[in-house]
Amino acid sequence: MKIAFFDAKPYDIPGFDSYSAGTDIEIKYFETKLNEDTVSLASGFDGVCVFVNDTVNEAVVNQLYEMGVKVIALRCAGFNNVDTRACFGKIHVFRVPAYSPYAVAEHAMALLLTVNRKTHKAYSRTREFNFSLSGLSGFDLHGKTVGVVGTGKIGRIFADICRGFGMKILAYDKFPNPNAGLDYVELSELFAKSDIISMHCPLTDETHHIIDDAAIEAMKPGVVLLNTSRGALVDTEALIQGIKSGKIRAACLDVYEEEGDLFYEDYSGDVVQDDKLVRLISMPNVIVTSHQAFLTEEALNNIAETTMDNLVKFFEGVPNPDREVCYHCSRKNDCQKERHKKCF
Repeated sequence: MKIAFFDAKPYDIPGFDSYSAGTDIEIKYFETKLNEDTVSLASGFDGVCVFVNDTVNEAVVNQLYEMGVKVIALRCAGFNNVDTRACFGKIHVFRVPAYSPYAVAEHAMALLLTVNRKTHKAYSRTREFNFSLSGLSGFDLHGKTVGVVGTGKIGRIFADICRGFGMKILAYDKFPNPNAGLDYVELSELFAKSDIISMHCPLTDETHHIIDDAAIEAMKPGVVLLNTSRGALVDTEALIQGIKSGKIRAACLDVYEEEGDLFYEDYSGDVVQDDKLVRLISMPNVIVTSHQAFLTEEALNNIAETTMDNLVKFFEGVPNPDREVCYHCSRKNDCQKERHKKCF
């Protein structure tokens, strides 16, 4: 079986080459992202492998289906970039639910520690033999309240890390986990009481711009905002205004709502046209990393292993309901997924 692998990077290839060896799956790597302009590259392939900034909208899905593509293998947990409704009845979609929740949670804490204690600024100074401490003061994390929005595996691990620092945890989730040992509150209370807010929920129609002007207005003055989930959880213009007004003390972003044409590429020699991102990066109390929270050796290995396992099982006809993305159709009383069968 032939797989078209889009948005391939040097760090992707070794793991996928290793785990595809000995299988009947042949991979062709494309540096380009999958979108309406590049979908023709998938002609003659049985499946495609995509990442977070590939565009798998209805038009792309229909073209893939017409070309005979049977499966979309996401090498990530989120699937907001895939029109699952368009895929239903045509193409199966699989994801990697948990490649390394520790990687993302630890990166979120690294961002918080960096922006708070300004180690990035200290590093730049001391390399120029400037040992001044002016402007480098932070605050103790111990005793502060952190609000965790989304308590899946990553959110719970981040909460555990914060607990190790002696922080108080408030949590919000549309579906609270009674076994998580967390203090669940309404979102309004989390905003009002949290010194730090960290986003770990998926991007859906309901959570799109969950952090907007009204949310920021409801937050505690001087709050620090972290987002290592999906960029569109945060309204960028509202964030910029919140930072300018001083309501938001600092922001750490590993994701950005318009990152698709920028992240994972080198634009150091170009004039970046995205004015909002340029404004954010120019702010001294903002740290932006390029969607790298997942990037650890363990995570890359798990992504490759799980993605290849998803593909092998699919082509062998082995049910894999825990990793197949479910488009929630109207067949609630006869849901084959509950019986561990393919939905169509």
